[in-house]
Amino acid sequence: MTILKFGLDTFGNVSVDDDGNTLSAGQVIRNVLAQGQLADALGLDNFNIGEHHRDDFAVTAPDTILAGLATTTKNITLGTGVTVLSSEDPVRVYQRFATIDALSNGRVQITAGRGSFIESFPLFGYELSDYNDLFEQKLELLVELLKEKPVTWSGTVRAGLNNQQVYPKTESGKIPLRVGVGGSPESVIRAARLEIPMALAIIGGDPARFEPFARLYRESIAKLGVAQLPVSIHSPGHISDTDEQAVDEAWPGYEASFGKIGQERGWAPTTKEHFMAEVNHGSMYVGSPETVASKIVHALSSVGASRFDLKYDMGPLPHAKLMRSIELYATEVVPRVKKALEAK
Repeated sequence: MTILKFGLDTFGNVSVDDDGNTLSAGQVIRNVLAQGQLADALGLDNFNIGEHHRDDFAVTAPDTILAGLATTTKNITLGTGVTVLSSEDPVRVYQRFATIDALSNGRVQITAGRGSFIESFPLFGYELSDYNDLFEQKLELLVELLKEKPVTWSGTVRAGLNNQQVYPKTESGKIPLRVGVGGSPESVIRAARLEIPMALAIIGGDPARFEPFARLYRESIAKLGVAQLPVSIHSPGHISDTDEQAVDEAWPGYEASFGKIGQERGWAPTTKEHFMAEVNHGSMYVGSPETVASKIVHALSSVGASRFDLKYDMGPLPHAKLMRSIELYATEVVPRVKKALEAK
């Protein structure tokens, strides 16, 4: 029987207070800590924190916040969403997460990915032209490091290792790893080849359109002759007591956040019509618990995924509204989804 898991993702959007005043990065970070603590208290399975290096996101070092959560939560698995591995040193990634593993008594997980922005490349001295080689080689090295045995590795993006032990070792002997995939066949096949569970970032359109990627992943895994690995979904959303309230709360933040990103990338201005099309027919989980649960059932069923992570901060929403969204997700949405899928 497939075990369903439900988590939350946050990018630590710089948000506002109840009067619309912009909060400091420090307050946003403290709010993220409280949100993770609530997720744990409500029995959710996973809490993941993303990494960005921009003025509209407060979190640049998610592992530091995860270390704080490791000592103030009891059961929830703590992870990244994602660790931008291209501009990281895999050895330090391993060491930091092995430390969080100790602090949390084994409740840590890494999700490695390319990230959706490029600010980390010049910030840490990497060339964007090396985009593919950086991620490919560093992911392969991280896979070897996570085996917690002496590592011999060579590549072009960092110094090689020769029968090198890396410390500290974890008590279980392994830190779970996922790889975030945005929808390219090459990324899907790489995840299968390295035998890493795949997390699909589905941020637009009907989630069913990602079924071919999940199928390609499973077929590639089967050809290797190894056991099937779980597929999970990451998508944005916001939950309130009614559909109308959820839309009214989510739209201003979405317009502000995606409007800024669109300007930077030369996109056409975001519109309420586009937003509502995604809410009604796409991969934006905005609405009442009943509405959001129905959409999640469709997503998990159509892709064949066993885990859903709701990216719950859609732009600069006040902390109280985010906490209410988390509460409704855990207490009303997740039970509905489980019941519906068990009935199937």
